[in-house]
Amino acid sequence: MKREKPVNNIVADRHKVWFFAGAETRDEKFNVFTGSYIRLMKQILQEDFEHVKGVNYGSSALNVIWALNNAQKPIMNPEKDKITSSAVKRLIEGIPSASTQITITSSSSGSIVAAQTACYLAEKNRNFELFSLPFHLVLGASMLSEESALFAALKKYQKQGIIGKIIHDEVLDKDDSANGVGGKTRGEAYSNAFGLMFPFFSKKYKGPSFLNTHPEKGHVHRKRSKTVTKKQ
Repeated sequence: MKREKPVNNIVADRHKVWFFAGAETRDEKFNVFTGSYIRLMKQILQEDFEHVKGVNYGSSALNVIWALNNAQKPIMNPEKDKITSSAVKRLIEGIPSASTQITITSSSSGSIVAAQTACYLAEKNRNFELFSLPFHLVLGASMLSEESALFAALKKYQKQGIIGKIIHDEVLDKDDSANGVGGKTRGEAYSNAFGLMFPFFSKKYKGPSFLNTHPEKGHVHRKRSKTVTKKQ
C-alpha cells in the first residue's frame, strides 16, 4: 500500500552514506582530499559507506561542464540523463532495507550531481515505496546557489517530508569564491566560471585564478583539494 508521508515512529535499522566526488575524481583516482575522505569514511563506516562510481565522465572538463549546465534547476527527464539515471540506479540497488537511513554527501561539482540525484530520488520515493525514512543531503564546497530553482526544489522536498536534513552553507569553505558558481541561469554559471578562471577580466572575482593550483598561492578551492581536510 502506498504511503503519502513517512511513518514518524519508524526507527532506522541501518545507516548508509553515499558520496559524490568532484570533477577530478575517477572510480579509482582521487585528489588528496577526496582520497583521504573516502579512506577515513571506509574505516569508520565500512560497508555502510560507498563512493558512487561509474557516474563521472573520464574528463574533468566534461564533469565541470555538466555541473555548470545542470546547477540551476532539476533536470526535466532525469531518467534519460546518463549521470542522474546511473546514480539513482546505484543508490536504489544498494539500499540494504526499507528502513535504512540514507545520507547523500558530496563535494565540489559533485554537489550538483548529488542535488540532481536527490531530486530524482525524491520523486521516485514520493510515496515511500522504496524506503520509509526521509533521506539527508550534505552539499560540501558546493557549486549550488541557494538562489537557484534547484535549491528551491530541494527545500520543497524537505518541506514535504521526503528529504530530511539539508546541510549546505555550514560546509562551505571560507573565502572560496567557487561557492555557488552555478548561479540561477546557465548564462550566469558560465559568466561566473569565466570570472573565476580569468579574474583580471572580471568585476565580480578577484585573484588568484581558479586555474592556479599552486599549493600556497593557488585558488582556495584548488589548494584545499590537495589537503587532507577541506575546512581549516
